[in-house]
Amino acid sequence: MTLSSITEPTDALADLVAGRLPDARGRFGPFGGRYVPETLIPALERLEDGVRQHLRSPSFQQELAAELKSWVGRPTALTFAGRLSERWGARIWLKREDLAHTGAHKINNAIGQALLAKRLGAGRIVAETGAGQHGVASAAACARLGLPCTVYMGSIDMRRQAPNVDRMRLLGATVVAVSTGDATLRAAIDEALRDWVADPLGTYYLLGSAVGPHPYPYLVRELQAVIGREARAQFLEKAGALPDAVIACVGGGSNSIGMFHAFVPEREVEIIGVEAGGRGEALGDNAATVSYGRPGVLHGTYSLLLQDADGQVQETHSVSAGLDYSGVGPEHAFLAHVGRVRYESAGDEEALAAVRALCEAEGILPALESAHAIAGAKRWAASHPGGTIIVCLSGRGDKDMPTLQQTLLKGEK
Repeated sequence: MTLSSITEPTDALADLVAGRLPDARGRFGPFGGRYVPETLIPALERLEDGVRQHLRSPSFQQELAAELKSWVGRPTALTFAGRLSERWGARIWLKREDLAHTGAHKINNAIGQALLAKRLGAGRIVAETGAGQHGVASAAACARLGLPCTVYMGSIDMRRQAPNVDRMRLLGATVVAVSTGDATLRAAIDEALRDWVADPLGTYYLLGSAVGPHPYPYLVRELQAVIGREARAQFLEKAGALPDAVIACVGGGSNSIGMFHAFVPEREVEIIGVEAGGRGEALGDNAATVSYGRPGVLHGTYSLLLQDADGQVQETHSVSAGLDYSGVGPEHAFLAHVGRVRYESAGDEEALAAVRALCEAEGILPALESAHAIAGAKRWAASHPGGTIIVCLSGRGDKDMPTLQQTLLKGEK
């Protein structure tokens, strides 16, 4: 479905473009909202008031811009992937979030929320992490600002992302292993929420993706939207026109919503989100929530979830720890609902092949999460020879070496 063919939901999309979504209830159309215990309502209302008061204030924006420039290293580069473009037949550009401090896009959100938490008088920070990049970013941001930080991480993810666990500890964070539930990102979010419930005013929950109760999906999107703003301006400067397509990987969805937001009003630009196809289409074999999910409530928001016929949220599978989540941000669910963004999936083997292709063609080791977007770009290029595309390279792959040694490099000497 193209944007021009949308009928009934067009007004809702126009509301998003005009800045009227999320609405006063925190809704993106039918998705979003706030489904939390009563004990968290005051903390969320306080956060919403803080976002309203500080996020757009000149002093906050100046402070954030200074940190993004001098500490994070923005703007990140827009790199033309010449040799990969020759192989695949389209002109491929990479938005290099792997070059940001700590190695991924997560730092944009972490430093922004940490600055906000300090203005709100928080005494400590809690965070969750899957692939470890948000945990590292949160630990770094808290060290930068002198805030104590506790990071919850699933025990499975701790084993496959051991380098990031050590980085968090070196940065001064306390890392708490979560062995309950699926022992991955969903369980880590559960534990971080429990911690926050115990002290909702003295503790600030630094949520890492565009999920959770309002105002988090909005707040995270606004802090990550710098990715798309930069990419749009950089591409216009280099090419004198907009790209034919933009593409990003989607788990919870922060790097992708950050990339997509600047391009949503541009009707001529195709927008594609690539989810984790894992081992196959069966429930439990993938983390492709938009592709296979149904509406429901998870972690305080109404969105699309991977759940069984009884409404029980299911465990997921992906070779990439950062995409291994049973839900998706409500704004992504909305963009799929109105047809503005096309969501597809790439399997484990496609992602691993994309890692090797980018390494060999461009000398860039992508995160396994980002490799799903690269795999989607290969697919798009095959049907759009000569087209132009920007891929959000959300992070670098150093953290994934233990997994790559067991998969892509297994048996090699």
